Amino acid sequence: MKKLFLAAVCALFAFTAKAQLVNGHRGSDDFKIGVAGYSYRSYSIDQTLEYLESIGVKYLSIKDFWLPLDASKEEMDAFKAKCKSHGVDGYTLGPIYMKSVAEVDRAFAYADRYGVKMFIGVPDYELLDYVIAKVKATGIRVAIHTHGPDGAAFPDIRTVVEKVKDPSLGVGCCMDLGHTIRMGYNVAKDIVKYKDWIYDIHIKDETAPNKEGQTWEMGRGIIDFKPIVKALRKIHYKGVLSMEFEKNGDNPHPGVAESIGYLRGVLE
Repeated sequence: MKKLFLAAVCALFAFTAKAQLVNGHRGSDDFKIGVAGYSYRSYSIDQTLEYLESIGVKYLSIKDFWLPLDASKEEMDAFKAKCKSHGVDGYTLGPIYMKSVAEVDRAFAYADRYGVKMFIGVPDYELLDYVIAKVKATGIRVAIHTHGPDGAAFPDIRTVVEKVKDPSLGVGCCMDLGHTIRMGYNVAKDIVKYKDWIYDIHIKDETAPNKEGQTWEMGRGIIDFKPIVKALRKIHYKGVLSMEFEKNGDNPHPGVAESIGYLRGVLE
């Protein structure tokens, strides 16, 4: 009897231990998790890459304060090699603001030298036809970053759709989920409705669902990310989810790390 009891106890503990272990695929493995370069605007690329490597983030959108718009092909190749040495893919460039034809030309030449097929841009409205022509000529798509209710161009994805009209033209959206909430829209519904327009996503939490809202650590703000994740799965989103952490520009890493951890948990 005693032997049977001990065998049962051992079997129970073995089952319990096994049940606690991750078995195969994680939900977060379905998504590319990245960081928007603006989050580390006060840091060098070397510091930023070290931080990202420490939390296992493999994707970074590159800002021109690290890689100037006039950088040579050789400088770009060295930059990409540095990112790769930390296990990071500098997967896109921008946002790049374009206020003239010359600035549009410069942005596309920059993207072409770097070797990306999509960059994040914000052209003035009157330049859109020229941008569309450049996309057709180069094969490089443009993801227009949305900026919410603060008066900047393209407050939300609706403006991109209204101005561009045709999603097949290669000009789509880098959808900022925080600014979408601040505009008063339902993020999950917009993701499904405008799925053909979404090339890239900047993800963050906010303190309020209006103009006064500010970036907050994910999980501490007012956004419910569960229906957003459900919507991303529904549209089979294959782009990058880039954490854009605008809070604490002088010391963003604790907030970025906390937010990335929360995001991974929600994605499970």
